[in-house]
Amino acid sequence: MSTAPLRPADRGEAADLAAFLRRLVHYDKAAAVRLQLTGERLAVFGRPASFEVLAVRTVLLDDAPQSMDRTVSAGELLELVHAEPEPGAPFGVPAAVTGPPWAGVLPPRTGWRPEPGLPAPDAVRSVVAGVVAEFRARTEALAPQERTRSALDAIGHDIWSRPLGDTALPVRAAHAAHAMGFLRPAPVRVSAGSAAGDDSPEPFALRSAGAWLRLRTPYGSVAVRRAGLGAFGVSVR
Repeated sequence: MSTAPLRPADRGEAADLAAFLRRLVHYDKAAAVRLQLTGERLAVFGRPASFEVLAVRTVLLDDAPQSMDRTVSAGELLELVHAEPEPGAPFGVPAAVTGPPWAGVLPPRTGWRPEPGLPAPDAVRSVVAGVVAEFRARTEALAPQERTRSALDAIGHDIWSRPLGDTALPVRAAHAAHAMGFLRPAPVRVSAGSAAGDDSPEPFALRSAGAWLRLRTPYGSVAVRRAGLGAFGVSVR
């Protein structure tokens, strides 16, 4: 089913979307995204390969269609965003693809509540840098014959499953936020506020809704189920 082109509210919205899609494709050339429209905001859900989380970026639109819920190729959508001669110009939506399992299990749009214990942004960035360095050091310390998949997975599980600060959010969620570019210093223009249904004004926060936890930043959100997404066959590495 065809749909009218989508028009970002400004060139910054288009650039942010392109950056988000580019990172997803970097980790998985065959990445898919699910697009859901709520009012004038298009929520773009993706699952960066190997991180066991969902990443969410919202795009403020002008002349938004009445409804949209479609799973498409991230690479094809990125090409259409880039194909326009002017940043912020309308871009088409690719044809729907068969969605991966994660696309059928999305965070709720409403019902998010504040969760205490989240460290400050600088502290979160420091934690991520520290655990990345620890993972590298521990894997490099293994003898070549000991660097098996099971050994690396065991180290990864020990590191990435640790709680972040005084929260129940696993460190892997913060690592994924870093990898997706969500932990950069906050810009003046904040457009990620209603990602996955949260309209709270705080730019950096932890929220919960049912079985879900969500780390929200000015650039986007990372959501994870408390029981993890391992049922989808995602590695903790």
